[in-house]
Amino acid sequence: MIDAHIHLDQYENIEMKINSWQKAGIKKVIAVSYDLASSYKTLELKEKFPDFILAGAGFHPEKGLPKESDFQEWQRLIRQERNNIACIGEIGLPHYELEKLPHSLESHMDFFKRCLHTAEEHSLPAALHAVYDKAAIVYEILQQETPDIAAHFHWLKAQMEVVRQITAAGYYVSLTPEVCYRERDQVLATFIPMEQLLMETDGPWPFKGPFEGKETTPLFLPDIAAFLAKERKMNIHTLKEQILHNTMRLYGSNI
Repeated sequence: MIDAHIHLDQYENIEMKINSWQKAGIKKVIAVSYDLASSYKTLELKEKFPDFILAGAGFHPEKGLPKESDFQEWQRLIRQERNNIACIGEIGLPHYELEKLPHSLESHMDFFKRCLHTAEEHSLPAALHAVYDKAAIVYEILQQETPDIAAHFHWLKAQMEVVRQITAAGYYVSLTPEVCYRERDQVLATFIPMEQLLMETDGPWPFKGPFEGKETTPLFLPDIAAFLAKERKMNIHTLKEQILHNTMRLYGSNI
């Protein structure tokens, strides 16, 4: 199994944890970044665990807009490390922190477009943060600016009509451990075609339900797979193989 969205640089004792995850059968993770320093750190981890980590470089939209000098250095980093980068991410539009951030939504939209064009320039997929009403805006920008790049809507929260548009366009959508206990995510799961379905933890973000009080790690993935196999009336091995194939088709063909 592969965790399609995790923030490895936010864990303590990460090297020890990775060794334990590998022993437990986790094949790979897609490690995304949230700013310039995070992108460097993620790539350093990639160097230590080249067969386990597929690295993403990006600017998390809820963190605010970076300095122009940081963006320019980030672009140089991508050019230098292109062979070690699997995606541009995490990028997108802010929602939770938008009212607290100093820049307008329009400014964030303009910056998001610049990040997408970087992805397009290097033939990389985009790992997207796009929730609630921002999901529709992100979808429209993708279609208008970079219709040919692959994209992954992680932990998607959106109206079902928007979900239909996203999946009809061929974009990927991932489910988190919330699908095991939250109706909203269970409804979302029914709209995602099997060929576009991924699994993620967004670790170390914490979860509730059966995961309350536990550190979020890729070891939650078997719980997601078991729930989905039961709901879709599929053999769990077949489901895991399909999701593994989906994830590598999106992220593994670029390195």
